[in-house]
Amino acid sequence: MNPVTIHKGSRAIVYDADAVPAGAAELFDPEYWCGQGALEGSAPGRGTSHFLDTPFGPAVLRRYRRGGMVARFNREHYLYRGLEASRPFREFLLLREMNEDGLRVPAPLAALCHREGPFYRAALLTRRIAPARPLVDHFRDENFDWKRLGGELRSFFDAGMAHADLNARNILVHDENGAAWVIDLDASRYSGGHPVDGTRQLERLKRSLVKLWPEDGPALDPCWDALWAGSGA
Repeated sequence: MNPVTIHKGSRAIVYDADAVPAGAAELFDPEYWCGQGALEGSAPGRGTSHFLDTPFGPAVLRRYRRGGMVARFNREHYLYRGLEASRPFREFLLLREMNEDGLRVPAPLAALCHREGPFYRAALLTRRIAPARPLVDHFRDENFDWKRLGGELRSFFDAGMAHADLNARNILVHDENGAAWVIDLDASRYSGGHPVDGTRQLERLKRSLVKLWPEDGPALDPCWDALWAGSGA
């Protein structure tokens, strides 16, 4: 990976020069990709993720959006405290480090910090993990290996991942080998080589399962018990 940072007026862009031909602002514009016939779909979340078929391979474009009460009056602006402290640059560098350590997280391609006075808007472009589906899509699968998932999450915790919002949409399961990937690491932390407990992350995940679990699905408790056992928590 060869990260390069460029400044264009009020925009700062960091991109992997080994993967992306140039750090242009249109990389972060869904309408640009739509015009190129490269917009393949999207996934819901705090901020919509757009699936792209780019000249440099399958990618995901995510524009940063606020959640909670703040989102009622401010959907996409963040207080600017310096480029290195901005959410997209922090996540780009975090993903770079986790990739270098061999963890199953998306490879960062480019990140945008667009200043507007004392605030900024942001976007992130990553390599798409495919074929894979979010954990929420497996809730009705009675043969899903919840214990294996718990063990794989433990490997992330042991590596030093502290995910800010571990939930059923931020865990992808590969269609071919069943391996778990973790995505959307905005505001997360990573201390390579320094294990974290992981209990709070798992508790957040369980709240997500309870909220999203289908009424006509299998019983949740045995699935969760298997995941918890696999995690060694």
